[in-house]
Amino acid sequence: MSDAYVYRMATAADMPAAHALSVHLKWPHREADWAMVQRTSEGFVADHDGQLVGVAFACHQGAYSSIGLVIVSDQHQSKGIGRQLMNLCLDAAAPRTPILNATESGAPLYVSMGFVEYARIQQHQGVPQTPPVPAAMGAGLCREVTEAEYPQVIELANAGSGLDRTSVLNDLLPMAECVVGVEVHGQLKGCALLRRFGRGYLIGPMVAQNLEQAQQMITHLLDLIPGAFVRFDILADCGLVEWLESLGLPCVDRAPRMVQGEPPRSRDGIVQFAMVTQAIG
Repeated sequence: MSDAYVYRMATAADMPAAHALSVHLKWPHREADWAMVQRTSEGFVADHDGQLVGVAFACHQGAYSSIGLVIVSDQHQSKGIGRQLMNLCLDAAAPRTPILNATESGAPLYVSMGFVEYARIQQHQGVPQTPPVPAAMGAGLCREVTEAEYPQVIELANAGSGLDRTSVLNDLLPMAECVVGVEVHGQLKGCALLRRFGRGYLIGPMVAQNLEQAQQMITHLLDLIPGAFVRFDILADCGLVEWLESLGLPCVDRAPRMVQGEPPRSRDGIVQFAMVTQAIG
């Protein structure tokens, strides 16, 4: 058996093997979830004797590039593979500012590469055990969004995240189970996607002007999937934590958001509540 590793660009044909790596780690991602990231990102793999043993992606989003889905096979740990895959992603990201959502175990590697923590995220999931609490009145009209309004959805997602979501959302919007928005004085001021992911459904990305609008959209979407497993990847300080827990959706994981440089900023009074995924931000 050779000790040499071959690094190359990831292709769609690599996704079954990449999915198998994540299954070994008990990640919930479906092969379709991997395929979405591969379509919207620049990826790299490490091969050893013809077998895929490591993978990482950089999703370019305007002035920023989100690095994620960094995995190295257990049998090939401590050989510098993760660092080399990260370096390939950083080279691909330049001159964009790299950001990532780390695992607690991965954070020391990223700190050694110049990343600093700037926020925290939380993963909430489960089957809602109680009916959603009605959102406060006056937050706006929550309704389903038409395909003709997708450009407005993308602009709102860009404003809330500080990233350019165009490529990612052009891929996700046609596959969403439902897209809702909050209309205030005839204009969309918030939006959220309900889509298949992992063990069931995921709600995200979600942006809005305030907490009440976010609760309104969540209530609408959860009403569509009674009894279903649902996941949220939220910003820890967005205000949703206690409300989601009251619905029977506990926090099952916390992680640092990290950046090399200045972090992205929301604008136009729009706030990001839930991310696309941890990998894409």
